Amino acid sequence: MMKKNKNLRKANAVKNDEFYTRLTDIEKELEHYKDHFKNKIIFCNCDDPKESNFFKYFALKFKFLGLKKLITTHYNKGGNSYKLEIVEDINNNGKIDLNDAIKTPLQGDGDFRSDECINILKEANIVVTNPPFSLFREYVAQLLEYNKNFIVIGNKNALTYKEIFKHIKNNIIWMGYTAPKEFLQPDGSSKKFGNIGWFTNIEISKKYENIILYKNYNEEEYPKFDHYNAININKVKDIPVDYKGYMGVPITFIDKYNPEQFEIIDGLNRYSILDGVTDETKGKYLAQVHGKPCYVRIVIKNKRLQNGN
Repeated sequence: MMKKNKNLRKANAVKNDEFYTRLTDIEKELEHYKDHFKNKIIFCNCDDPKESNFFKYFALKFKFLGLKKLITTHYNKGGNSYKLEIVEDINNNGKIDLNDAIKTPLQGDGDFRSDECINILKEANIVVTNPPFSLFREYVAQLLEYNKNFIVIGNKNALTYKEIFKHIKNNIIWMGYTAPKEFLQPDGSSKKFGNIGWFTNIEISKKYENIILYKNYNEEEYPKFDHYNAININKVKDIPVDYKGYMGVPITFIDKYNPEQFEIIDGLNRYSILDGVTDETKGKYLAQVHGKPCYVRIVIKNKRLQNGN
């Protein structure tokens, strides 16, 4: 795991965002959203059509999914880009596939932040892609600004960004079903990463599955943080069934988070994710137990215990 995450940190450091998602990983996730795609305009706005398995997936399943339109654009550094659109069976061969794509030049380089790409975004219903890891905050902010549904791949460490975490806390964004672990590169090689997931704001059944709790609270097994009034829990499966107070759980909790079962309060590392460093916490490591720092913790409480259930 350390080696995989080291690969991702190295990629971010050099701004190497050319990682292509494997078709099998796209199929495993998107099969859960079939009913959401019907009669919708799908936009893949960070996808080189020559390499993108997202465009291939939707093109080959255009009729099966009942799509209204499929659009893709990509960034062409230092030059002009283009968009591809599929709307209908233009060659009248009785099916809709990659051969029905219409290519239209763009005036600019295809950056998702450009005016012409934003105009395409306004037309779309759902955005599905693997955006640049280094621009994830900005990318998601744009999707929310234009009120778009989305299913996008990102590094789960993005949960530690205040801009992303607040939307998780407020039940605006949640995690999808699967976790891609291997990506292709332009030279044909592949890279394996840990801690990658799908971020979405589309309602899915997984979101309301309960975490099964079976352990009871005791002070010895669940010590409190040195500088924060919450107990530390090292594994999601060890969340006690009977504790009413604040609990600091690993970041992997987000994969199983049910907003009807738990409430997210805050996130802890060296400081509060939501509040940053305050006069009260200055110089203190909040995610720390008996002087030993922990990795990021998500502070939660059991909503059903608060309601007396």
